Amino acid sequence: MDYIKALVLGLVEGLTEFIPVSSTGHLLLLDHFLGIGDDDFGKTFAVLIQLGAILAILSVYFGKLWHVATTLPSSAASRRFVLGVLLAFLPAAVFGALLHGFIKGVLFNPFLVCCTLIAGGLILLFVDDLDLEVKHDDAMAFPIVMYLKIGLIQCLAMVPGVSRSGSSIVGAMLLGASKRAAAEFSFFLAMPTMAGAFAYDLLKSYKQLSADNVALIAIGFASAFLAGLVVVRKLLDIVSNYGFKPFAYWRIAVGSIGLALIIALG
Repeated sequence: MDYIKALVLGLVEGLTEFIPVSSTGHLLLLDHFLGIGDDDFGKTFAVLIQLGAILAILSVYFGKLWHVATTLPSSAASRRFVLGVLLAFLPAAVFGALLHGFIKGVLFNPFLVCCTLIAGGLILLFVDDLDLEVKHDDAMAFPIVMYLKIGLIQCLAMVPGVSRSGSSIVGAMLLGASKRAAAEFSFFLAMPTMAGAFAYDLLKSYKQLSADNVALIAIGFASAFLAGLVVVRKLLDIVSNYGFKPFAYWRIAVGSIGLALIIALG
């Protein structure tokens, strides 16, 4: 049963991390209703498997990232892009460190997650239908100030259920990015944001690890990596063809079912 739980948690992390449905919200609801990840190791495990999802996106974008890294000394465009990603990451790093205790202790509750899932779904539907003027179609060439603004908007995702990718995508679109460029930049921003959160949480919970848990971690890591790989490779095409409505309807459905269960079960 522990191996099945590890597989389920890894798949959920990988499938939901890069789409605007909130991986944290889904994992929290699994914990609440099914008891998956409800002990100290379970919480540490949920942190560790994020690394699988991070490596998935690194593997897909390795070519572009390697080009940026190798041309950094000679290319103004590469330096500008790196600066933009760092500026977008900075607000989450600062506020995340300052509010970590409050977020984990107060905001991590299933009722709030269900409400934010529904509210976020409605916002996605609204923004997806807006006739927004597209000014930027290249995620690697947004204006510098725009990168910082997206980073500030991403801080809304500190509330579980809002979604890191969802907030950054909606923010980018409202600031003039195309749907595809907004989704792609959410990938780039995910790397330092997730890596920072991973390192911070790991420092606080590494004592829960032991050699006995290696097999469980490996299963969760591998399933998160493979699921994340599929999502990252397919998401941009889905967004280009269907927009964000499928994810909005999913959020509303999961949030509504969760609220119904909370009311029914007390």
